[in-house]
Amino acid sequence: MAADERIEQAELLYERAVFGGDPAAPDAADRVLDALEADLQLARGRVVHARFLADRVVDARELELFEHAARLYERLGDTRGLGEALFWTGTFHQVVCGDTEAALPALRRSLELARQAGDRLTASYALRHLGIADHMAGRLDTARTHLEESTRLRRELEFLPGVAANLIGLAYLAAQQERRDDASALLGEAAELAAKTASQGILRQAEEARAELRLS
Repeated sequence: MAADERIEQAELLYERAVFGGDPAAPDAADRVLDALEADLQLARGRVVHARFLADRVVDARELELFEHAARLYERLGDTRGLGEALFWTGTFHQVVCGDTEAALPALRRSLELARQAGDRLTASYALRHLGIADHMAGRLDTARTHLEESTRLRRELEFLPGVAANLIGLAYLAAQQERRDDASALLGEAAELAAKTASQGILRQAEEARAELRLS
């Protein structure tokens, strides 16, 4: 439900309580507004995270926002929302704090909930970050499995910038596994998709990866 629809619904419930004498309406309105608040907390947390990626300055509000959203979604019984909030909680620990061990429980639970809710996008994100964790730990085959599954989901959703980002990770794995032709092909497709979708940041990463891996 869109934000304006939630607000309108809360207003209607207010009128039912005040003018219609419905004693259950205030509690129903609270649930509607809790859902709106959870969505807002999650969206604001993502903006804070984007700012961190740009300037690498940690803002402690980020974790607070994601954890607050998770509590609200859990109270509402919103499996999809909880899965997404837990993904971002795990990402804060993994990306901002560099603490993969602290991130893993939230990422694994996020994937489980996303699959239950049929949320392929959040599942693709959780799989990507679990793959990154495996890569960092030297579990290259498992990392490849996670990244390839994430990429499959993103292709199904036509989330092409996300596909391109994953292909770069798969290229690094391929290079480490001495599959240099595969690495070059993966980076070629990543660059093509990034250019097609005007994803300049991803295109720059693909170019940097090619130079770092010394691929022609």
